[in-house]
Amino acid sequence: DVTEIEEKEAQAKQEEQIMKEQELSNLLHEKRYLKALGLAISLDRPHTVLVVVKAILKETDGRRHLEENIVRLRKDQKEAVLAFLVTWNTNSRNCHEAQAVFEILLKHEAPDSLLQYAGIKSAVESLLPYT
Repeated sequence: DVTEIEEKEAQAKQEEQIMKEQELSNLLHEKRYLKALGLAISLDRPHTVLVVVKAILKETDGRRHLEENIVRLRKDQKEAVLAFLVTWNTNSRNCHEAQAVFEILLKHEAPDSLLQYAGIKSAVESLLPYT
């Protein structure tokens, strides 16, 4: 019977998830946005990434800070953010943040580099009607 082992594994995963949530909350409170973005992306939480982006934009000179943070993300993280912003862009409350992030990606990534992103074709096709 492996029920007990599976229960312990599930409990360990749940505890790890709670720890990451607390860490994310602490990072936001401490305004350590790059780490908060990375953690939210790794947790696959589009809404949390949006919350971080909005928090950055509320700061003094927020656009510049957002740019600095987005540019420092790894390629796989940028791909995830691109997928998230496609969804954000469909909602008028979040479209400005989506467009700000998309502008940064377009401005700092070479076209050849952008073409290597996973899902770039569908992302652009989805963004066009709303942009």
